[in-house]
Amino acid sequence: MYKRILIATDGSPLSDKAVKSGLDLASLCGASVVALKVVPRYPRSYFEGSAPLNREDVKEVEQRWSDSAMEALGEIKDMGAKRDVSVKAVVAKSDLIAESIISTATKNNCDVIVMASHGRKGLKRVLLGSETQHVLTHSHIPVLVLR
Repeated sequence: MYKRILIATDGSPLSDKAVKSGLDLASLCGASVVALKVVPRYPRSYFEGSAPLNREDVKEVEQRWSDSAMEALGEIKDMGAKRDVSVKAVVAKSDLIAESIISTATKNNCDVIVMASHGRKGLKRVLLGSETQHVLTHSHIPVLVLR
């Protein structure tokens, strides 16, 4: 059925459910997994909502974010090993989360994307956006959404 599954995570409890379900699906199908966590870039100007930092400090902050993401993905690799599922960990640095998910799935020849949705509606959805909705409407790869 599926040979390679992309599992997108943001580290939230809801996302953890998607991770477990994606790993279970991979185990059932004998598929490998690409586990993805997208980390933002540090805002570069005062107008983007941060105090300006020098380049070295920005690099240090972004490196800490990447290291934290890789640590979280390491836990997913361990969970995969317990299910006899091969997991490749990928950290993407981008402010365009949905585009990074789609791009990573395409680059890694994934058959399906597994991710969670908070199911926001109305004004909350307008204000906070929906990365899942963006992936659903822009990806040519099937998406399994957990709530």
